[in-house]
Amino acid sequence: MLTQKVFLRKTKRGNILKIVREHYLREDIGCGSVACGRCDSESTRPLQKDFESASKVVEHAHYIVPDTNIVLHQIDVLKDEAFRNVIVPQTVIQELRHRHAPAYNSIREMLAIEERHFYCFVNEHHKDTYVERLPGESANDRNDRAIRRVVGYLQSHLAEQGLSIEVVLLTNDRECLNSAKKEGLTAFSLKEYVGGMGKPELLDKISIDADGSSEGDPVTNKKKFMYPEHLTPIALQAGIKSGRLRSGKFMASRDNYLEGFVCLGDNEDESDRVLIQGLMNLNRAVQDDTVVVEILPESEWVCPSSVVLEDEPEEDDKVDEEDDDGDEVEREKKVEKALKESKTEKGVEKMPTGKIVGILKRKWRPYCGILAPSAIKEATKHLFVAAERKIPKIRIETRQAAALTGKRIVVAIDSWPRHSRYPLGHYVRTLGDIGDRKVENQVLLLEHDIPHQPFSQAVLNCLPKMPWLITPLDESKRQDFRSVPTCSVDPPGCTDIDDALHARSLPNGNFEIGVHIADVSHFIRPHTALDREAATRGTTVYLVDQRIDMIPDLLSSNLCSLISDVDRFAFSAVFEMTEDAKVVGAKYCKSIIRSKNSFTYAEAQARIDDKARKDEVTEGLRVLNSLAKKMKLKRMENGALNLASSEVRFQVDSETHDPIDVKTKELLEVNSMVEEFMLLANKSVAEFIYNELSHCALLRRHPVPPVGNFDPLVRAAATRGFDIQVDCGKHLADSLDRASIDTDPFFNTMLRMVATRCMSQAIYFCSGTIAKEDFLHYGLALPFYTHFTSPIRRYSDLIVHRLLAVAIGADATYPELLDKVRVQNLCNNLNYRHKMAQYAGRASVTLYTQIYFRDKNVLEDGYILFVRENALQVLLPKYGMECTLYVKDKPGGQQRIKVPFTYDAEKCTQTAGDVTLRQFERITVRVSLDRTNIQHQKLVVELVRPHIPGFSVDIEKPMEVDEPRNDGEPEKKKTRAV
Repeated sequence: MLTQKVFLRKTKRGNILKIVREHYLREDIGCGSVACGRCDSESTRPLQKDFESASKVVEHAHYIVPDTNIVLHQIDVLKDEAFRNVIVPQTVIQELRHRHAPAYNSIREMLAIEERHFYCFVNEHHKDTYVERLPGESANDRNDRAIRRVVGYLQSHLAEQGLSIEVVLLTNDRECLNSAKKEGLTAFSLKEYVGGMGKPELLDKISIDADGSSEGDPVTNKKKFMYPEHLTPIALQAGIKSGRLRSGKFMASRDNYLEGFVCLGDNEDESDRVLIQGLMNLNRAVQDDTVVVEILPESEWVCPSSVVLEDEPEEDDKVDEEDDDGDEVEREKKVEKALKESKTEKGVEKMPTGKIVGILKRKWRPYCGILAPSAIKEATKHLFVAAERKIPKIRIETRQAAALTGKRIVVAIDSWPRHSRYPLGHYVRTLGDIGDRKVENQVLLLEHDIPHQPFSQAVLNCLPKMPWLITPLDESKRQDFRSVPTCSVDPPGCTDIDDALHARSLPNGNFEIGVHIADVSHFIRPHTALDREAATRGTTVYLVDQRIDMIPDLLSSNLCSLISDVDRFAFSAVFEMTEDAKVVGAKYCKSIIRSKNSFTYAEAQARIDDKARKDEVTEGLRVLNSLAKKMKLKRMENGALNLASSEVRFQVDSETHDPIDVKTKELLEVNSMVEEFMLLANKSVAEFIYNELSHCALLRRHPVPPVGNFDPLVRAAATRGFDIQVDCGKHLADSLDRASIDTDPFFNTMLRMVATRCMSQAIYFCSGTIAKEDFLHYGLALPFYTHFTSPIRRYSDLIVHRLLAVAIGADATYPELLDKVRVQNLCNNLNYRHKMAQYAGRASVTLYTQIYFRDKNVLEDGYILFVRENALQVLLPKYGMECTLYVKDKPGGQQRIKVPFTYDAEKCTQTAGDVTLRQFERITVRVSLDRTNIQHQKLVVELVRPHIPGFSVDIEKPMEVDEPRNDGEPEKKKTRAV
């Protein structure tokens, strides 16, 4: 059977086209039920024949037909195992595909799981269920009518065969529900249906409407509006087009919940930002939302606040009551008033300030966290506290608060109405007990959007068959370096060895230097499941106690890893260098190597220092080390920056996996040696692929920071009498080198840490998308730079290998890599994955540091890294962590600190009595773990020296700490480095 769809379309030139599309209707589309005797026996039949009713609201066994909004907004409910024998009309699938990709993917996954008994009924091509759109009928109404037609057809289809199986429509649309009942169909709202299932936890998963009420509940109009109304989409687009409004990504502040920034346009380096201050101006924006901002008149511009402010609920918060937001609003007004009255640091220029007037795209996702404790046991409304401080608290309704106490749970945001202080959401699932290490790691991975599922069978099928051997054909296509004295130098315990080096003398007195990089591109071919998975993951993620690999272990730790004494494929960059480290020639080739040794940094350093060692590998290391020193000196003379950060390593109990000691990372000469040759390879490959493929090279740039970014650094150095020049990278590097105090060797390190905070983030980009003058890598002072040396753990390097292979004719052309738009889209994902991996690694260190201090109360030396108006940021070098030492109470809160401190923004000091605390000053603090906030446990520091009466702690009186959690006598511990 054939029908036709006819419609008119206007072209760009103004012509009118008549388009006719044929639509085929069939009679042989099965209903999907095993019980059916009419449908073709060969048709798919996932629906069960004999089963119990899932809900008491329906007496007989039944199949469920959800409408589009149920699948779109209530997917967390449908994912529950209690929902089986579900018929999803094709109309719903098509709507989801265009409206919401995550829900579309979720329903497809459920359709593929045989045990769930989900079935897609192709109603749009069935002659008895296809419906035409009526004149004047909206597309939504037509689709609702099509879904009701499916329910009616299937009900009569089964009843005519004498089967006692009902077909039930689930919809929260009142008009659709009323129409279904008028047509004699069995229909319920989701809340009615789930209420009869005897599973109260499912009721918690029901999403909340934008009006603030659960589906099926009347909407109250008594609540007062708290936030300004968002502009309509038409008004937002008109404002953006006229230039009156600007759009960008919202970035919440970690230090002050009443402050955030909007990064305008697609600005990856976040240099073009608008400051947003106050709840009304933030206007319900959540981290990473795409928002529209109206920039205020310049007379209303302000500086970022110097106050550290956390959104911590008061003890008398009534989160279970409907009208609890009234007191919240009054308290927030007091806090905002105090915030406006706070001092700003002298010399800081006011920045563009604005207010958010609309949301273009929400970036909501499931959030991990805990329920805030409630004073009323019978309460059903609770506040959810997210693990990520940038996410506001979420109000949810749950009847299982007692069971969720002490658990890590996942919550989704449904809406944020104007009358609610916090967004409204619903419970999704429970992860496990708070404090359980596996649960905490899962939270960490979920919160940073780290793909960590086991590799699928499709990915594993792409791996080479074992045993893997090098064939004569492989040898004929590659340069043989197996006889060359090559070695690798890596951290202890490293199994994914990306790089190896060699150095040997040439007859002309120069040196041949080989930088050999694992040839991962040989094993990962484009368009395979393995390639798609690696592109999605983007990078390997390193946590304290585990590694989340980008590619399967067979490749990362075996076939690609350049382990010693086995033949391995490599992509080699071979340089001819003079004795003074000048590069006079370079070539790139696919190769075969056999590494002679796999050294740790300490082992390689010992080899170099042992004068008795005269073997060719050791001599090669000495040549490499000598050249690296000269290369680094030249690099610094050209203006490269030598910045600083704190890195620590934990000693972990091999049985309990608890951290028992922590040490700062020790840097040796060989660390710098390896770094210099990796930089040499990266910058050489970058220039080469740009010259060969100028429109599609994947490069890495470090944008020049705005001069204003360096204000904290300039003021900090000025307090100690140093002048920091920031007009160019060379002057900055020279200024940092001069800013040294003989009596305080750590001062220069801290100054470089402050300089690091002033920098923009380095990002990947496609060379054909920006001007050549913007390619600069500011920190390295290089005009071209890329990542080539770590393809086992970075997908960017794998792409660079493919581009280089094309440039030297060693591999076929990759058409998708010649499209600059596709390459830039790839770069955007890589930038996101790289950033999230960094954050996850830092969060893992924070987690283990907290575990380490769980039962400790120790005195440590620290340094004041930053002086804020109400707090000091204290650096603990031994642990590589910063802690906040509050010297003033929270604005608008209760008075707890009795000692008055005076803040001097110009001198970066806090003074109490005759004691002045200065930036970079060394102090002694007592360090412990604050467990009062279960969600955001944190290290707290209390001042010991210098002593301030009434503020400093008395070290003669030890602080009470929680009892240790481990039971019984301590056992003898075995340790391993992580």
